[in-house]
Amino acid sequence: MNVLLLTHRLPYAPNRGDRIRSFHLLRQLAAAHDVSLLSLAHDRDEAGHAADLTGLCRDVEVAMAPRLTNLARGAASLPGTRPLTHSLLSSPEAGPALGRLVARRHPDVVVAYCTGMAQYVFGEPLADVPFVLDMVDVDSEKWRDQAAASRGPMRWIYGREQRTLAAFEAEATAAAACTLLTTERERRALAAAVPGADIRIVQNGIDLAHFSAPAPPAPSSTVVFTGVMNYEPNVEGVTWFVRDVWPAVRAARRDARFVIVGAQPSAAVQALASADVLVTGSVPDTRPYLWDAAVAVAPLRRARGIQNKVLEALAAGVPVAVTPVVSEGLPLEVAPAVKVAASAAEFAEVVVALLGLAPTARRTLADQAPLQRLSWSERLAPVSDLVAQAASRRRARR
Repeated sequence: MNVLLLTHRLPYAPNRGDRIRSFHLLRQLAAAHDVSLLSLAHDRDEAGHAADLTGLCRDVEVAMAPRLTNLARGAASLPGTRPLTHSLLSSPEAGPALGRLVARRHPDVVVAYCTGMAQYVFGEPLADVPFVLDMVDVDSEKWRDQAAASRGPMRWIYGREQRTLAAFEAEATAAAACTLLTTERERRALAAAVPGADIRIVQNGIDLAHFSAPAPPAPSSTVVFTGVMNYEPNVEGVTWFVRDVWPAVRAARRDARFVIVGAQPSAAVQALASADVLVTGSVPDTRPYLWDAAVAVAPLRRARGIQNKVLEALAAGVPVAVTPVVSEGLPLEVAPAVKVAASAAEFAEVVVALLGLAPTARRTLADQAPLQRLSWSERLAPVSDLVAQAASRRRARR
């Protein structure tokens, strides 16, 4: 069966949240079907990785998304009803690229990865092709949270994005053969907006072999955070941790060090650097930082879906301290290896307690999460059948 996969970033290298799931989704689909891929690329370096996917795909097309042009287009669209997400994920190269892919191999079904790519299934040449929407998270709910946390013009912009994107999410979900989400909370939110829609939970997994530590646990007093560091919830989370939690940790453990690992650190994140707080910026591989750590933290105040950073730390043999909002999105299986704390004082107490454990005890605690049952192949196993079922359905022309 011919499957056309649409992604808003090239799913390689799988080194950030929005590439990790799409990369493993591609691998899962390619194991059972012939897959063609259209990906947006946001710089030439990203586009240059297209050749790395030729072993998985029959055809690969990359369409550049011009950032400055799209920002201008988004600003001009504010009086209207088009989501900014769609403006920012548009490309003049996407239409011709789709035409070439469909001409070479007409798809039996389309899989649109994220709501931003679902905009492409409503026009030619895909208007009649059934599709599955892997929404991952209900993005409009993220914008609702962002609006609530903002003031001034940005509050209005985020609120507008919530409203316009929610309307499109409902339209796309109603038109899709089925829609995939990662957590029950996300499913409830979408089901309330689109009653009767076929909405399935397909959770994220973990590449256990990739992250497993190659050596015994390090005798370390390092606390680590990993993530893309210009993403506002990450910035907000590490800022809260350094400002409100870290002083109490340092008071109890003068040897403790906090390492913030991730690409594109914002000015606010860079300003956190000090003698005991290291901001690495982009690194070729996050695993050595995880393997060298005693504790990982996910101190996010706003989060939806599954935080891959938590699963990665556990796979690396490192216990994790998380906020309740992060805990809510995690698989139930990992609960024994995760410590949840809400207030700054509670969070500091948990981190200090974990730092006080012997290295082998920390590894034993992390190992209580049965990650063998959380492999990507296990978690994404239903997708191939759902795609095959979708291909057998007729799609009403819109």
